[in-house]
Amino acid sequence: MRFNATACLSAWVISASSVFAQAAPQFTARPAPEHIYDGGWEHFVGGGLASLDCNGDALPDLVAAGGSNPAQLLVNTTTGPGAPLQFESQTPDALSQVGLTGVYPLDIDGDSQLDLVLLRVGPDQILRGLGNCQFESMTNIGFESADHWTTAFSATWEPGQSLPTLAFGTYVDRNDPTGPFESCDATLLYRPDGDRYRPAEQLTPGFCALSMLFTNWQRSASGRADLRVSNDRHYYVRGGQEQMWEMTTPPRLYQPEDGWASYHLWGMGIASRDMNGDGFSDVYLTSMGDQKFQLFDPAVGGPAYRDVTYDYGTTAHRPASGGDGRPSTGWHADFGDVNNDGRDDIFVSKGNVEQMPDAAMRDPNTLLMQSADGRFTEIAETAGIATMHRSRGAVLRDLNGDGRLDLAVVNRRAPLEIFENTTAETGNWLAVGLSAQGPNTQAIGAFVEVDDGTRLHTREVTVGGGHAGGSAGDLHFGVGLADTLKVRVIWPGGKATNWQSVAPNQRITITP
Repeated sequence: MRFNATACLSAWVISASSVFAQAAPQFTARPAPEHIYDGGWEHFVGGGLASLDCNGDALPDLVAAGGSNPAQLLVNTTTGPGAPLQFESQTPDALSQVGLTGVYPLDIDGDSQLDLVLLRVGPDQILRGLGNCQFESMTNIGFESADHWTTAFSATWEPGQSLPTLAFGTYVDRNDPTGPFESCDATLLYRPDGDRYRPAEQLTPGFCALSMLFTNWQRSASGRADLRVSNDRHYYVRGGQEQMWEMTTPPRLYQPEDGWASYHLWGMGIASRDMNGDGFSDVYLTSMGDQKFQLFDPAVGGPAYRDVTYDYGTTAHRPASGGDGRPSTGWHADFGDVNNDGRDDIFVSKGNVEQMPDAAMRDPNTLLMQSADGRFTEIAETAGIATMHRSRGAVLRDLNGDGRLDLAVVNRRAPLEIFENTTAETGNWLAVGLSAQGPNTQAIGAFVEVDDGTRLHTREVTVGGGHAGGSAGDLHFGVGLADTLKVRVIWPGGKATNWQSVAPNQRITITP
């Protein structure tokens, strides 16, 4: 059967009908260490924010790119579960450097300490995690980067490898005298050879990538993840499009005959989540002008996604407050259930690139709350997060261990913001951590399934997406009124755990 948006929405409504309605979420601004993402043309984009637990205290810490300012590590010093959020700048020398556009946490060497991949204007870098929030340059894996303008990243573990495959998305080739328009640089793919990386393989054509994500879109038994790339039409101008690379040897671009539909937008960020309960990951794409929500269509048998933006009310194409009626510019996007009602919501950071006259200057962030009918409603202003800065990277995670998703946002030429979720009444929740044997200790490529009795919630464990930053750690599930849950993990390689019954409102760790 072919994809039918109306039928899908009806099924979605039925699956959510037993979940009770709750009050609108509320966030409270908390003091944050001084941090500003700044710089000239090369830092109009970027401004990524990452979260990871770098000291083992079960509280996510933050790493913020600074552009022309030094990057910072903000250690979470919150005093206990549910306590007001507190962070302190405790940046090690190896990280305190300028030129960063983004950062992603990833355990590259399989020692169970999270490392950091630094995206830069200049040579990209990898820092080895030493524990206790200390890092040093990782020089023994053969990774070599030239001088690029890097604005996107993703990683996957290919079968039988001791190191992850790394993809770096580069932006405009600054050395092209005919640029900047139609001078997009190539995507760089680093595949391992034993315990070292081969020289970078260029995936061409490149169309100015601003976000990319390895995903096992088809839930294949092999576990192979293909590389989706979101590109900026502002610079590729014509002849370009969104891309999906099949990770064969060598990789190849999916074509219309494979089910891949040509798609053009001013791509900024990718968020991925199974939103309709069919077990396959759907996507939300941010851009300059509007945002796109696409559901995966398994009937095609290829990487086919159908735009359902207007059906679900997720365009977010103009500012919802502030009085500026020009089009919005979206950057980082994230799915998350901010009131734990069992229905995922959507956060989008927004802000003008710099002074683009055709785009809104007063462009507050968006929070789209999913209703019981499956549609979404903008609530950022009433939730307390609709500030008017030029926002870039963001983190939507439970930062104080109380089961409610909090928010941190990096802003261009304005201070970083931290918002604590202080919603008075929320539904039940479950936090699931995975701990695997090396080399892939984070179980990248695994699928976690939580059955709440009315719906199966599915999460794919990935590294990448967003805009220039990502998170490592627990997977958060809002489960509404459910008081008994069943959980299982399909590990990379396809082996599944038995279903286990667990109570909500707790953090659990699952091992193979």
